[in-house]
Amino acid sequence: MLIEHLRERSDLGVISATTLRSLGVANPWRRCEPGGPWQRMHPGVVLLHNGPPTRDQQVTAALLRAGPGAVLTGAEACRRHGLPASGTEIHVLVPGRGVGSDQLVVERASPMPPSCDVGGFPVVSAARAVVDACRHLRSADAATALVAAAIQRGRCTPSSLAAEARTNRYGTKLVRSVLKELVRAQSVAERDARHLSRRIRLTTPHWNVTIADSDGLIIGRPDAWFDDVGLAWEIDSKAFHYGPRDYERTLARNSRYAAAGILVVQTLPTRLRDSPEAVARELKKAHRAAAARPRPPVRVVEPI
Repeated sequence: MLIEHLRERSDLGVISATTLRSLGVANPWRRCEPGGPWQRMHPGVVLLHNGPPTRDQQVTAALLRAGPGAVLTGAEACRRHGLPASGTEIHVLVPGRGVGSDQLVVERASPMPPSCDVGGFPVVSAARAVVDACRHLRSADAATALVAAAIQRGRCTPSSLAAEARTNRYGTKLVRSVLKELVRAQSVAERDARHLSRRIRLTTPHWNVTIADSDGLIIGRPDAWFDDVGLAWEIDSKAFHYGPRDYERTLARNSRYAAAGILVVQTLPTRLRDSPEAVARELKKAHRAAAARPRPPVRVVEPI
């Protein structure tokens, strides 16, 4: 049997032992012995070369081992969605019974979650992938980083993550705790900011509104907006600024503010909590500076 024909019947060079036997290879395992031309990836799964497998070949072998209907979830699915998940194991969901092996986690799901094709592989939604990845984490910091990245990059929303955690409660205590803490941190920071603005008599009815320039182009959505002087107040949580892309987005936002003539005060929630007097002085000083120059031609708009 020509190796070219075997490769044509394989998927990225990955093929089942059953298929090899049907093609006339009576004992495929003999060719997987040390020094042989092939290698065993999983029980019943062969790679038609003896070099280091690519990640796509590892994933292909895992899905073949897991059986028909298997889909990727967990850390590998997160990475396929462009999220920075840790962990080298491949986690798959199957509609029936499945047997895992080294670096392969096989889990039965009933009902099976929806999946889509991502780079040629069946992958669950980003929300399900994040929740399943967090189930295998032990570090709250790692789970927070993954959840924050998923939300910040628009792969899923807090509500979609919470819904997945409610649907699949087994092992989701960590991700549910992270979501609760993130929501609490946001609400507490806004509460503290509102309280501080009232105390120093810099009240504003504009919280979380969209600001546009005179041409209608969106500039930003500050946490607080002092419309009388054109001053933005951003409560920037570190939890949503983990990666370089997040940092770039913050820089781009601040550049839009600067180009529109908007002054912006940036405050960390921890500083708002621990040093409110210092924050108050900065905010009042910025408000005076904003009032001393012509108000920029910007306005509050309804989000599209």
